Amino acid sequence: MPHSFGVRARTRHMFAKKFRQHGLPTLSQYQMPVKVGDYVDIFANPSIHKGMPHKHYHGRTGIIFNVTKSAVGVRVNKFVNGRIIEKRIHVRIEHIRASKCQREILARVVSNEAAKVEAAKTGVKVNLKRLPKQPKAGYFLPAAGGDGAITTIQPLAFSDLL
Repeated sequence: MPHSFGVRARTRHMFAKKFRQHGLPTLSQYQMPVKVGDYVDIFANPSIHKGMPHKHYHGRTGIIFNVTKSAVGVRVNKFVNGRIIEKRIHVRIEHIRASKCQREILARVVSNEAAKVEAAKTGVKVNLKRLPKQPKAGYFLPAAGGDGAITTIQPLAFSDLL
């Protein structure tokens, strides 16, 4: 039999809630503060059918461009036939989460500004660039045994026991 091509086709696990997580969203989800320019993750809540995004946008990150009383407009990049198109979709507030994608960048900005202020006070030049992981520093292994004397070991000569 041919399989279906409906809007919610092949979403058996995507639009299923986890064990003991069923039911309606909490009130804090409806009171989530959002403003234009915020990064949000689109996660469709299967218990709310209104304003649910298409399955393609589930798990994508976008930027809010519009806020209404019960929904938000989100700009999302979509890969179509070898090119990336910026799509603008409106999704109800139940289907979005605040994204953590900017958390590391914002923390780095705060630390860099603090380092700049400290460098201005002390007059020492500070490097604010990120560096890749450097090789480990070299070291010498301590010699085996407590006395530090080097022991040379020799293999035994082969002897046939038969």
